[in-house]
Amino acid sequence: MSGEEEENAAELKIGDEFLKAKCLMNCEVSLILEHKYEQLQQMSEDATNQMSQVFEKSLQYVKRFSRYKNPDAVRQVREILSRYQLAEFELCVLGNLCPETVEEATTMVPSLKSRDRSLTDDAIEKMLNDLSLIKKFE
Repeated sequence: MSGEEEENAAELKIGDEFLKAKCLMNCEVSLILEHKYEQLQQMSEDATNQMSQVFEKSLQYVKRFSRYKNPDAVRQVREILSRYQLAEFELCVLGNLCPETVEEATTMVPSLKSRDRSLTDDAIEKMLNDLSLIKKFE
């Protein structure tokens, strides 16, 4: 993106470095940090002494705000959202916030309705229904 173009996430103008970056949903970060915590527990009798305050607070945060806890559910969420050719940050916003309606989804991620996209309201609604089914059966 040239310096003259203004960044605008609603139009997916966020810079190449962000469009190509791999984003993680809170539930994915939670699984990673929980695994690391388990490793620390195995290595030391007192794992809390091994954890930095930043690590501990990060783990608490992502556990609190993770919408999906089951590793299979987390994988399914990413698979479902990936089918819609979303940018990584769009996928993570939807996976983290779990909007219930098309209006909520497009308000949170306005780029879903950009002119050069083929996402209809019906497609967005199907995507949201699939996500709610995962949450329901988790």
